[in-house]
Amino acid sequence: MRVAVQGCCHGEMDAIYATLAAAEQRTGQKTDLLLCCGDFHSLRGAGDLDCIAVPAKYKQLGDFHKYYSGEREAPCLTIFIGGNHEASNYLQELGFGGWVAPNIYYLGYCGAVRVGHLRISGLSGIFKRHDYPLGHFEAPPYDRSTLRSVYHVRRHDVWKLQQLGGVEDGVTDVMMSHDWPRGIARCGNTEELLRRKSFLRDEVNDNSLGSAPGEELLNALRPAYWFAAHLHVKFPALVAHRLGRPRPAAPAGASDPPPGAEGSQTKFLALGKCLPGHDFLQILEMPAPEAGAAAAEGGAAGGGSPVLRYDRRWLAVTKAAAPYFHVGRSAFRPPQEHALREQLSAAEAFVAAAHPTEESLVVPTNFVIPAAPYAVNGQTEAMLGALGLDAAATLQGRAPQPGQQQAAQQPAATLDGLKSQAAKRRRELEAEEANAPTGGMLDGEIDLD
Repeated sequence: MRVAVQGCCHGEMDAIYATLAAAEQRTGQKTDLLLCCGDFHSLRGAGDLDCIAVPAKYKQLGDFHKYYSGEREAPCLTIFIGGNHEASNYLQELGFGGWVAPNIYYLGYCGAVRVGHLRISGLSGIFKRHDYPLGHFEAPPYDRSTLRSVYHVRRHDVWKLQQLGGVEDGVTDVMMSHDWPRGIARCGNTEELLRRKSFLRDEVNDNSLGSAPGEELLNALRPAYWFAAHLHVKFPALVAHRLGRPRPAAPAGASDPPPGAEGSQTKFLALGKCLPGHDFLQILEMPAPEAGAAAAEGGAAGGGSPVLRYDRRWLAVTKAAAPYFHVGRSAFRPPQEHALREQLSAAEAFVAAAHPTEESLVVPTNFVIPAAPYAVNGQTEAMLGALGLDAAATLQGRAPQPGQQQAAQQPAATLDGLKSQAAKRRRELEAEEANAPTGGMLDGEIDLD
């Protein structure tokens, strides 16, 4: 399977897809799948500019609204996670995953899906210790604090992903995150990284660069590939999995252990943002299983478009974890191990009965522009309903109240209207910031918050 990986998108979908088209024309090979590692900017209209945490001068609509409205369509299946610059109001509607536009799928706060033979997992947001134990308490309209905390990684989501660990539960082929796992900078060419990003030296030296939960997941899941972004630099690394923390990999032997096994390796790659002269996109050939298995799993080896499917184990984890999803500021407390085992066993039996065939796992192409704002997104209702869960009860009244953020929910009728609204709102925000200077990002700088 031919897979393209993109670092920070920053709303530049036209340029990214144009780059893929140029590569296809040059090589004669079509890209089957695009993976985007955050800062996607799924801005539908001017109202969404109030829900993205960037300095006013960077509040631009970008290209996504064209794909949302149907003016354009993604040329290949696109899967993304959230970063620290997102239209959080829209992504919160799809916290359990869903289509943000035709052929563009968001993995949610955390998630795992199947594309052909690949299990693709992801964790949205960035790690901040003070918000990590809490629930997803934020909801629009955001204040200055929740506008940022809404994209901070939560322990509940990391705990869910940890339930994918173990070879018996199936190998995690690809893991996506926005920020890097802690310790990964020591597993590649550290001096070259510091030559390009010298301001990271202290964090590399004291091993504080990156996400501690990301490091836990790296050790628990031991994926074949891990892709990330955030620091606007290309950085490859190879991680050998032993007991304890990641370490630089030894040279591969004649027969490497399978992904997830003791002694296996993870190929890590971070990429930059979509700008001329930046290393922002990489195209890889993912190893495929035997032809018969690929056909049974809906792979693209036979020349057809890849099919997006739910992952059975992840559906079971989602069902078993639903009672522990909370939206308060209290700390998350995972269940006792024996209770979790019982709940997962029951959930797996439910999923096996509800999804007996590969065809029954196909993710429905049920994207629609919401007709009624503020209701629970229909995709979330359908997904949770298929697991025997009541969406409203699971989300515990997360939907914003009527009358809040109306502009953010209603798509503009025309492209010119969208651009006009965005320009007007950007001028308003710039005027507001004129008397309150903030440390805005210059081109090439990084907002690590």
